[in-house]
Amino acid sequence: MNASSAARRGLVQISLAGVLWGTGGLAVQLVRERVPMSVLTISAWRMGLAAVVLLLAMLVLRGLPDVRRLLRERPGTAVAVGLGTGAYQALYFAAVVNVGVTVATVIALGLAPVLLTLVDSVRSRRAPGPTRALVLVAALGGLVLVSSSAGTSVTGPRPLLGVLLAIASGTTYAVSTALGRRVAGVSSPLALATVTSCAGAVGLLPLGLLAPGPHLSGDPVVVGLLAYLGVLTLALAYALLYAGLRTVAGSAAVVATLLEPLTAAVLAALVLGERLGPLGLVGGALILLAVAGSAGGRPEPIRP
Repeated sequence: MNASSAARRGLVQISLAGVLWGTGGLAVQLVRERVPMSVLTISAWRMGLAAVVLLLAMLVLRGLPDVRRLLRERPGTAVAVGLGTGAYQALYFAAVVNVGVTVATVIALGLAPVLLTLVDSVRSRRAPGPTRALVLVAALGGLVLVSSSAGTSVTGPRPLLGVLLAIASGTTYAVSTALGRRVAGVSSPLALATVTSCAGAVGLLPLGLLAPGPHLSGDPVVVGLLAYLGVLTLALAYALLYAGLRTVAGSAAVVATLLEPLTAAVLAALVLGERLGPLGLVGGALILLAVAGSAGGRPEPIRP
């Protein structure tokens, strides 16, 4: 396969990862329509199933030495990234339940690149350049517009709480990503995903068990949705992303970032009847443009 064909295949893989991530919020809503399962329980199932699948994949691919090396050289940081991964996932799902799929996804996705840009500026002790500054203004303006429309459109039962949870999710993701950069070169990306998924599952398991509501369900649709969340929207999506990045420039990962909220918004409108008002649509467009501008200069890890 020549370089051009490999690059096209890699772009398709990254795009599929973004689409899979964008279906996660809808899957959570569909689970809760059938069973009043806590978002903590759903998150624990998702992380646990993903951890099992990734461990099996590492076993088949003989990648366990990479896992052991990561745990030996950077155990604390790797575990912290995993706990952060579980936390921002649970916060995101809680935001989805309270304010709806579209608003939760756009706010959580849009805030993280802004915060990461600020972290980079603080670390380098330099103010953002004109382009970065424009990205920050666009993203913050978009966040204000989307948040202001959350209470006036058909989104969710507790819009203010949902917006706050989405902000917390984006903030937690930014912190986890900043920590993840420190261990990215210690092992393979798949090994890092395996360790963080296992740590996140261990952290969420007790919370999921203590959460009110059912922890198991005999409903085959619910079981299938939980399996979908863990196996496809987390384990497979990361595998597709890492495979695509082997043949595509890192900046092309912005495709996945942009397809996630687009997929979430389209599915929420078609399946759940969610709508954003005119200001919310303008705000969402500003955030997507800001994310594109933020990712254009340097590749960033992408959230599921």
